[in-house]
Amino acid sequence: MFEQSVADAVGRDHRHVFSRAVRFADIDSLGHVNNVRFLDYLEDARLAMFHIDPHHEGIAPFRGLVVARHEIDYRRPLTFRLDPVRVESWVTEIRPVRFTLAYEIRDDEEVFVRAGSVLVAYDVEQASPRRLNQDELAYLRRFTAGG
Repeated sequence: MFEQSVADAVGRDHRHVFSRAVRFADIDSLGHVNNVRFLDYLEDARLAMFHIDPHHEGIAPFRGLVVARHEIDYRRPLTFRLDPVRVESWVTEIRPVRFTLAYEIRDDEEVFVRAGSVLVAYDVEQASPRRLNQDELAYLRRFTAGG
């Protein structure tokens, strides 16, 4: 699903970068990060991108995002290591109520995973999808090829 040309479309300056330690608990009986654990890495990166980092910047964090879809391409085994990996995330599509994120889990030499998620803006009180507001749209555009 996620080819190199798609990944190259958004330069490093338009990517959100989250550093993630590879924990011993992430390793399965085959000696590499379990496939399910990669979803945790993506979740940690999204939490930083849409909640923690906006808070540190003094802007309102996103409220009410739900994942509608994940897709992951496992490219190389990731084994236990002392140095963290990077989860690099960027926005590939923005619609009125949803957007698509692409990710790479990587280090300086290798890409271990390419993935994508469709996220839907959600009104918790109404228990239904909602439109992205102007502040959210502006924040998302920071992570697109057009910036």
